[in-house]
Amino acid sequence: MIRINQLKLPVDHTQEALWAKAAKALKIPVKDIRSIQIIKQSVDARKKEDIHFTYSIDVETEKEESVVHKAKSGDIGISEKKEYVFPKPGTKKMTDRPVIIGTGPAGLFCGIMLARHGYQPLLLERGESVEKRMEAVDLFWKGGMLRPDCNVQFGEGGAGTFSDGKLNTLVKDPLMRNRKVLELFVEFGADPSILYVNKPHIGTDVLSGIVKGMREEIIRLGGEVRFNSTVTDFIIEDNRLHGVVINEKERIMAEVLVLAIGHSARDTFEILNKRKVPMEAKAFAVGLRIQHPQESINRSQYGTGSHPILGPADYKLTHQCTKGRGVYTFCMCPGGYVVNASSEEKRLAVNGMSYHKRDGVNANSALIVTVTPEDFGNTTPLAGIAYQRQLEEAAFLSCSGKIPVQLYGDFKKNQPSKDFGSVEPAFKGACGFANIREFLPEYLSESLIEGVEAFDHRIRGFSRPDAILAGVESRTSSPVRIPRDEAFECSVKGIYPCGEGAGYAGGITSAAMDGLKVAEAIATGFQGFPL
Repeated sequence: MIRINQLKLPVDHTQEALWAKAAKALKIPVKDIRSIQIIKQSVDARKKEDIHFTYSIDVETEKEESVVHKAKSGDIGISEKKEYVFPKPGTKKMTDRPVIIGTGPAGLFCGIMLARHGYQPLLLERGESVEKRMEAVDLFWKGGMLRPDCNVQFGEGGAGTFSDGKLNTLVKDPLMRNRKVLELFVEFGADPSILYVNKPHIGTDVLSGIVKGMREEIIRLGGEVRFNSTVTDFIIEDNRLHGVVINEKERIMAEVLVLAIGHSARDTFEILNKRKVPMEAKAFAVGLRIQHPQESINRSQYGTGSHPILGPADYKLTHQCTKGRGVYTFCMCPGGYVVNASSEEKRLAVNGMSYHKRDGVNANSALIVTVTPEDFGNTTPLAGIAYQRQLEEAAFLSCSGKIPVQLYGDFKKNQPSKDFGSVEPAFKGACGFANIREFLPEYLSESLIEGVEAFDHRIRGFSRPDAILAGVESRTSSPVRIPRDEAFECSVKGIYPCGEGAGYAGGITSAAMDGLKVAEAIATGFQGFPL
């Protein structure tokens, strides 16, 4: 195959135009091209009058080395075909099937790979199946009671199920794990375009069906998925795992345990700490959600209020504050909603989500500031959790359990808002006005204001006074890391920390890739189960 990079075409081009452009670049007739595979498609909107797609493609034709030589271009060369390879099984026999705690991206992708290679894993999920979970969350948003084990954070699919379903990652991928993750998403129902678009996304509504399909495949291959199964203790003797206790009564024996618990499993972290599993506090980020009209983001990014082909525009912004803190946007949701993402009684946290069509009136993103153990006191491995809880409790009290909301202009003035401006609120869950600055540490408020003002130089109208702030965004990543060795085990043998909760990922794709890594590590050491 011949790889062509930096192939530029108008956004409204046809498939025939792509083939013609490739043929022109290679200086061959179109009829000589056997096939074209799009490797990457990105949008170049730096010049609003000339917005176009930039492609990397692989072209199949005859005498490829000769064609490349004649083309004489630094953007054209022979493509080296790379594929993901799962390792050959090890020699050690398993006395019990592997157990995976958590069915978020890390747990599900670890589970599907182990199931497909004969390990028949048991997946334990504290929450409900994704179908029942969607019902419980919708009921909560409409004013129902919070279910601590089945909510935006907990349940099949993990916290990523109620997000935009963004699949981009900055993790380097020489072993093609990222590609394998995307291929699995497509296999279970995602649009094939996610294999090549620069910023792929699925959407909450589509992601739920994919999660269900993966679970059914694990079961078909001899695995098991159990819901309403909270791990309440770990059976550890002589620094080795022997099993877990479920719902305070059932003992499940296991010598291989994947700890894919997610960033919000605070009770599980407490149990691990009690059982002296080594953990350490780590830096993370906290802040608020900010909403703008999607049309204004489109105009800033594309020069127009809408684009029928490109869809709603997104952004990613960073700023280094004068006092040294970093402010950045995270989990940007075009055409999305700010949602009540609480998981504990009398504590409130928010997140953002989009449906597949991204057709909501607003754009929203997390507007967050890095905090370190020095900010929250590095006294115990769980100090970051205590810091999160303190903010969430204050957020809950500030508006009697509703999502606290404040317009940006009033946030700057340190006064509560009374009415919305021209930005139409887009929430899932009840909201009310409050002075958010009363429960945020001043160093966070100052950093957020400096960041918003800086971002206005890049996104026109970002600092508009009626932009809607909501808080608190406290679950951006895990505040804990569970150290693991080169074999992906922690110091307690048999426990494999995995994914975002263990401190090794930062989103759906990176968590899923870490699930693949841990599955590979287990397969390298053990034979399949049963023999």
